[in-house]
Amino acid sequence: MNWDRIEGNWKQLKGDIKQQWGKLTDDQIEVIAGKRDKLAGKIQESYGISKDEAEKQLAAWQERQKEMEH
Repeated sequence: MNWDRIEGNWKQLKGDIKQQWGKLTDDQIEVIAGKRDKLAGKIQESYGISKDEAEKQLAAWQERQKEMEH
């Protein structure tokens, strides 16, 4: 699933985001509003990980979304 589709389906995907990154609050997820860079930043901040690690986790999550779409 490309990021434009994720952004467009953000409301439906919020539960998946919360399941994957449980430390993110509902308010944070609301503010992110599907913006990939904001999500990566919040993951990095909440989990105390590097930007590269946050990007790696996001890429893996995005790939799983693509697989579930098919």
